[in-house]
Order: sequence, then C-alpha cells, then structure tokens
Amino acid sequence: MPTEASANSPMTPEQIIAIDQRHCWHPYSSMLHPPPLFPVAKAEGVRLTLMDGRELIDGMASWWCVIHGYNHPVINTAMQEQMQRMSHVMFGGLTHEPAVRLVSKLVELTPEPLTKVFLADSGSVSVEVAIKMALQYWHAVGQPQKNRLLTVRNGYHGDTFGCMAVCDPVNGMHHLFSDVLPKHLFAPAPPAGYRRVTSGSDLTALRTLFTQHHRELAAFIIEPIVQGAGGMRFYSPQYLAAVRQLCDEFQVLLILDEIATGFGRSGELFGCHHADISADIMTLGKALTGGYMTMAATLCTDKVAEGVCAGEAGVFMHGPTFMGNPLACAAANASIDLLLRSDWRSTIKRIENTLTKGLAELSEFPAVSDVRVLGAIGVVEMKQPVDMKLLQPRLVDEGIWLRPFGKLVYTMPPYVASTEDLNFMCDKIRKVIFELYG
Repeated sequence: MPTEASANSPMTPEQIIAIDQRHCWHPYSSMLHPPPLFPVAKAEGVRLTLMDGRELIDGMASWWCVIHGYNHPVINTAMQEQMQRMSHVMFGGLTHEPAVRLVSKLVELTPEPLTKVFLADSGSVSVEVAIKMALQYWHAVGQPQKNRLLTVRNGYHGDTFGCMAVCDPVNGMHHLFSDVLPKHLFAPAPPAGYRRVTSGSDLTALRTLFTQHHRELAAFIIEPIVQGAGGMRFYSPQYLAAVRQLCDEFQVLLILDEIATGFGRSGELFGCHHADISADIMTLGKALTGGYMTMAATLCTDKVAEGVCAGEAGVFMHGPTFMGNPLACAAANASIDLLLRSDWRSTIKRIENTLTKGLAELSEFPAVSDVRVLGAIGVVEMKQPVDMKLLQPRLVDEGIWLRPFGKLVYTMPPYVASTEDLNFMCDKIRKVIFELYG
C-alpha cells in the first residue's frame, strides 16, 4: 500500500486515491464501498486535467457554480489584490469595502423590495438563515404560533437540519432523519413544464393547505422555476406567480431559494424574473463567487428586517465566523461584474439552443423518459436509475465530466463553454447512453 506522502514530496495518483479512500468522506458516499475517484491536476477554462493526463470538459461547472470557467484571470487578480490587504477579518463590529460593494450590488440586482443582505458561508446556511428570519419575524410581531413552513414536493434546499426538513420527505435524501426533523407541510410538486398554462386545478391542493394552515404558517419556500437536486424539474412561471399571490392573500412570507437559479442559469438573471415577482426573503449561493470561494447571501425586505429587530431579542440571532469574508467578497464582486459586462443573455440562449439540438435525438430512445432544456440546463431523464459506477467512468473515458444521479443524466456547463465544447459533450452523452442502455 502506498505510504502517506511527506509534506514536500509530490504525490502519485495512486497515493492520492489510497489516502483519500482511507480518510476522505465524499458527498453522499460510503466509506465501506468508496466510489471511483479521478484525481485532478489542474483546471483551466472548461477543462479539468486529470493526473493521468486526460482532459475532461466539465459539464457540471463544479456543481453549477463555476460559471466563468476555471482559473479566470479577472477573478484571480481580484483575489490576489485582496489578499495583499486582508484575507479575513471578523464581521462583528467591523466592516470593509468588498462586503459593502457586494451587498450594494445584490440589492441593485435583485427585485425590489429586497434591501437587507445577510452574508453567510454556504447555500445551506443561507437557507437556515432564511428560515430563522421568518420564524423570528413572526415571533417578534406577536404571532409565535406561525412557526411552520409550507413547501412543495420534489424540492431540495440543502443538507443541514432546517434545510432537510423542507426537502422532499419521500423522494429526497433525508428520510432517515424524519423522526427528528421539524414537521412541515408539503403541497404536490408543481406540474411539470415551463410552458404549461397553470389552471385552477393545478392550485387546488396548494390553496387548501394555505386555507387550512395559514394561521400557523411562517413562510412558503420554493426553488423558482427549476427544482434542482429534487429532480431537475422545470415548472411554469404562472405557478410561481400564483404562489406569490397566495402568500400575500394569506399573510405568509415567501422564501425564494435562488441558490441554483441565480445569476443567469435559467435564462433570466434570477428565477423569479420569469414570473415578474419578488420574495420576502431570497437565498443566493453557488455562482455568487464564480466557484472560487464558498459564500452565500440571504436578502430580505425592510418589513422583515425591521420586524425581526423590533422584537424581544432586538437583533437577528445568527452570526457565522466567516461572515462577510473579504476574499470571498472580492471574488463575488469580480464574478458579478464579469457576468454583467458580458452579453450573458445571448450566451445562455446559445447554450440552450445547442443543448436542445444536441440532446433531441435521445427523446426517441426507448430507455429515455424525457429530455428537457431550459437556459444553461440540459436534462436527460432515464426510465430507470442509472448505475453511477458504470456510467461515470464511461463518460470520463469519452472526455466529459458529469455527475448523474437517480434517473438523471444532466449538464449545467460553465457559461464560457464554446458551441464546439457543448456539441462534443452532447455527442458523448448520446454515445454512452446508446452504448449502455441500448
């Protein structure tokens, strides 16, 4: 067995894998049956270079966050310059220019009336913050009985405890914890189809839940337009607009989880723009820093912020150690500026058109249930769950990096992926699916 490498000696791929499999616990993986691993030597643009020399087109944007590709000179420079000043300083009682610039940008970009920004560590934490804001708001304004959440099935909002409680309780990944999680309310999943015309019957069960439970409901939480890890489902903007109306009618706060949909991924800057609505509380993450640093944000209205702070505590009861990290803020500012300076709408449309054309042939394949594309998101849904240990190595052999799950083979590529890169990826997806499931 390879020995542990010394601090200064280069490690071989074999050493990395051996040590990793002894000590590293990867996302949703078993330490008894470690998954296949592919050590990465470097990343540039849309390509990952493995230690064995193979190059892969990254069709995942490292779980949807590396929108400008890897090793971007503008973000590199911004972070290098920031490091010369300070990489971190506590946000309790102190502030700094990168954070102030970032929150100003976020307030300007997001729909009115979102005006207050709480900077957090990760997407899951931003959802925890959003839930706590909603609960503390109603407690502060004298309605502590409003302490439950309503959401829809097939949703996913993160892996921490508050987040797990609003993920799909059956099809989600957290059913093992159901006995210890808060008991919230679940409406049927939004009917599938971005272009579906929402009818009254689509909303009957949802309206019934609002009618019966609004006195105890603090907030409704939903991913706008795209349900991500809960199934990569697209639904109608009309449905989302109806949710906003129901929240207003029954005095329930609306939390929009824009962690996956924010910063252009769905074809609009934020998912809620498809329905021309706003949130009472919004969460952002993933692409916020262009994939350089872990960082997230929770935005809320003046009404929510003032309500929270007028209550018994007088403050919002949350404060991460790395809140407002200057290095992460510098990366976020550079990433947002890069996006806004680009013709991002045309870019996303080009990706959408290329994925639509490149994956269309699979819709006629017997093993495929559905093919759908929205913005820079392409999804091939199989009729049966895929075998990750078989499928992923074959995709790597063909020169692309994807991370299928369940029945889904999908891509959310960096925005800088060329049409040639996208066509190559679609060709390889078709080839491997035909080969393995034909």
